[in-house]
Amino acid sequence: MIGDISRNPVDIRTLRVDQVGSLACPPELRNAFAAFDLGHMTAEDLERIKDAAVVATLRKQDQIGFPVVTDGELRRRNWQDSFAGAVTGFDVPDRVSYDLVRDLGVSTKPLARAEQDFAAAGPAILTRRPVRERLRLTRNVPLKEFEFAKCHTSSTLKATILSPDRIVQRYDHENSRGIYKDKDAFLADVIAINREIIRGLVEAGCRYIQVDAPGYTAYVDEISLNRMRARGEDPEANLRRSINAENAMIEGFPGVTFGIHVCRGNARTRDPATGKLVAQFHREGHYDAIAERLFTSLNHHRWLLEYDSDRAGGFEPLRFMPKGRVAVLGLVSTKANEIESLDFLRQRVEIASRFIDLSQLALSPQCGFGGSWAENVEIDEQWKKFERMMEAARLIWN
Repeated sequence: MIGDISRNPVDIRTLRVDQVGSLACPPELRNAFAAFDLGHMTAEDLERIKDAAVVATLRKQDQIGFPVVTDGELRRRNWQDSFAGAVTGFDVPDRVSYDLVRDLGVSTKPLARAEQDFAAAGPAILTRRPVRERLRLTRNVPLKEFEFAKCHTSSTLKATILSPDRIVQRYDHENSRGIYKDKDAFLADVIAINREIIRGLVEAGCRYIQVDAPGYTAYVDEISLNRMRARGEDPEANLRRSINAENAMIEGFPGVTFGIHVCRGNARTRDPATGKLVAQFHREGHYDAIAERLFTSLNHHRWLLEYDSDRAGGFEPLRFMPKGRVAVLGLVSTKANEIESLDFLRQRVEIASRFIDLSQLALSPQCGFGGSWAENVEIDEQWKKFERMMEAARLIWN
């Protein structure tokens, strides 16, 4: 039985500010993960440090009055662990590295494409892995995170899960045919597992669930498209399959707001000359080629879209956003130390409102502030960016 979640303290679907979910990892937690990896810290001690980090970040979000909060995904080694850490069945080594630069080959060149070695024997989803048995849910990671966090905040709490599209893109189906005859069979289990994860969240009182779906920009990125074709895949069939899986996953949860986050990767590094944070990326390509298809076919209520660089293109594709849906403009960069000005944010929203009604717009960071253990904006800069978004929302939407 799904709990009664119809009485929302805030109208989630029309919030004017939002966040993607992951937040900058505090140094003490980063050090604790490193110590644990070296065998210098017990799992129990690591959990206590995680607890403290989550409580502190929730309190800060409440302090600045941000209307939707998360636990910062601070318990996860990688944001994709919402699924990878919840299931068994993937063929991964007993101990895997999450060090993107040292062990997974990510470039540190500024303003460049930065992708890890997808064929490495790394964690599931982070790298492209086959399965050794059918997938099975053994631990509802987002639910465990939500249950702890809701004890430490009275604000609207968002949970984040992983899109079927990303999961199937990081699934080595060529070497898994002994388990799943095709991608449709694999996705049927993925949908069932994600629905079980969602059901647990809803029964625990979660009313806002964000689906992280960076994989959709693969369908506008020539390198990614060529990789699909080289594996004998039809990109159009892949996209159609993913859209159907996404809708099947979120169907039938009344009273729940579903958001979807689409971006081109959150990689960043340091400029060796200045020491400042500098952007990298995983994919290139404007929304134009997929916007009408995605916006009109997927049934999510809020669309958190990357718009902090020229790689995203212009706002023209927003004209395809159906009435009743909200386009959350990711104008605030998680890849730069500078705090965006009020004038910049106001002007960008004004331009976007030429293609979609102002009442269908909102503001957010372009991606999460976490997700890169080595290189993040400073934590105080992160909170200043949150406060600036709130200032801008008051200015723009009164």
